[in-house]
Amino acid sequence: MRVLGVDPGLTRCGVGVVEGAAGRPLRMAAVGVVRTPAAAETADRLVLIERGIEEWLDAHQPEAVAVERVFSQHNVRTVMGTAQASAVAMLCAARRGLPVALHTPSEVKAAVTGSGRADKAQVGAMVTRLLRLDAPPRPADAADALALAICHIWRAPAQDRLRRARAAARSGPAAPRSKGTIPS
Repeated sequence: MRVLGVDPGLTRCGVGVVEGAAGRPLRMAAVGVVRTPAAAETADRLVLIERGIEEWLDAHQPEAVAVERVFSQHNVRTVMGTAQASAVAMLCAARRGLPVALHTPSEVKAAVTGSGRADKAQVGAMVTRLLRLDAPPRPADAADALALAICHIWRAPAQDRLRRARAAARSGPAAPRSKGTIPS
């Protein structure tokens, strides 16, 4: 599976592509950051993020996109920018028919380090180890994007089984045959 991880942000939007499967060695295909000027208008920054993500999708042809789920922070302005960048990433993926998964920061940390409370240095160190890199990707947004992709590769099979089970439960049991009918 090839996954594009996106750590959304208006100034720095981390992007990273990881290939692999649960229980098998992982390989980093690419890592980087889509940057926008802080002085630019928000709408213009979102267009730059969209162009950057589209370029990554064209260049790396992922099978899925994993985006960090925006969570409530104290700074509403930061949350809004992060949510807007997240929406752009989801839109770019949806436009291509790619599945999109949202993972919370604590889910990603727990998947990669074993602790949902790991700090950025621990995440960077584990990403470096898991992908057999010489050094942690910089800036931290790039390492976080790779961590998102890793988390998705490891969690996708279980999430898919859960999704199928829920769908089967919603459809209910097979309808009983009427009494007195002869099965064909």
